[in-house]
Amino acid sequence: MKRQYFGTDGVRGPYGSPLMNEAFAWRLGAAAARWLKTARGVPAGKVVIGRDTRASGASLSQAVADGLAHEGCSVYTLDVLPTPAVARAVRTKGAALGVVITASHNPASDNGIKFFGAAGTKLTDDEEAQIERLMPAVRLDDTVVSLEKLDGVGDYLDAAKTLLPSSLAGWKIVLDTAHGATVHTSGAALRFYGAEVFGIGAEPDGRNINAGVGSEHPEKMCEAVRLHGARLGIAHDGDGDRCILCDERGEVLDGDEILTILALHALRTGRLAAKTLVVTVQSNLGVDAAVTAAGGRVCRTQVGDRYVIERMFAEGAGFGGESSGHVICADVSPTGDGLVAALKVIEVMLATGQPLSELRRALVKFPQLSAALKVKEKKPLESLPSLPGVIRTIETELGARGRVLVRYSGTEPKLRLLVEGPTDAVVQAAMARLESATRADLELL
Repeated sequence: MKRQYFGTDGVRGPYGSPLMNEAFAWRLGAAAARWLKTARGVPAGKVVIGRDTRASGASLSQAVADGLAHEGCSVYTLDVLPTPAVARAVRTKGAALGVVITASHNPASDNGIKFFGAAGTKLTDDEEAQIERLMPAVRLDDTVVSLEKLDGVGDYLDAAKTLLPSSLAGWKIVLDTAHGATVHTSGAALRFYGAEVFGIGAEPDGRNINAGVGSEHPEKMCEAVRLHGARLGIAHDGDGDRCILCDERGEVLDGDEILTILALHALRTGRLAAKTLVVTVQSNLGVDAAVTAAGGRVCRTQVGDRYVIERMFAEGAGFGGESSGHVICADVSPTGDGLVAALKVIEVMLATGQPLSELRRALVKFPQLSAALKVKEKKPLESLPSLPGVIRTIETELGARGRVLVRYSGTEPKLRLLVEGPTDAVVQAAMARLESATRADLELL
């Protein structure tokens, strides 16, 4: 069932645009309540709403709540809270639905809306399409409901405080919270274990979320790790469901390296369910090689952490994620959780006595290049005159020695290009040909 508004991770767009404003948020909230009644048989469901630190978050949260309440739901606010903490709160508070107002790693000028079902997992494509079909054409009333606040921080931190077997006394850790939703959670968890925490991106003002900091911009984190002689650096995105690390040398580890470290340790200790790691098509082929050599297997899905989670359930796997830094540990969290991912890596460091610079050597990456080109219009790829032919030619040339991945972003007006191959020269040449064909076929911004 085709969706009109929802993308890879909820509805997202520039605040004030036709897709992201208070009237649209009200209509989407009302539709979600109607869906609860018709598809779930919940006529007056309890709904919890959290948000990140964007200036537009409060009014959009209220608008969604008003739409939900109009259709009979009892709505509670969690205020500013990381996405994975909202997912946990859906379960611990006995809610029928969770809503997060966030645009994740996007700039402060954007915002978005995503939903979690009663199990704390993201809705399926079909469920989102059902909600779209139930949207009223206009906002039906102007009633503003009063929202009771629930504490989602306490439950979330209580769970985090059970993950490590020993103290981090003597550890120096740099933490970049992207001026976002993790500003009051990740640091508190690390300090609970006794770590000395050096904060970056910890002064949200509603306009600076992800601005030159966070998982999309790890440079300041790396510099601070070197400056303070820290054991590692941790960077989240604006809503806290991602984690990017850097080692004691100040060198970045991406999601693939984190996934490989955790999967191999779980295999060694007999804790990798079904001996399976689930990743997306975006992950480097070196992940497959490392996990397979250790006696495990790798399954791949389309891009999007909810597709990873769906495949995990289907395979009986408990662990998966994306190269972007979404890491899902199903025994702890029903969705990607940046804090859980960081603590799990620290657990491996404690168990092995090895620094990240050594642990990361388990993944030998295939040469890879990626690019994200802003496009004016997302024309169907198969309709383009040049790009499909260039892709087929490169794939034929690479054979089993590499791969090409070309797709539109599900959350931004971008065409994403990825090439892996046997050498840097081959990969660079292939990327140049893909970019040239893209520029010939599409108007770039």
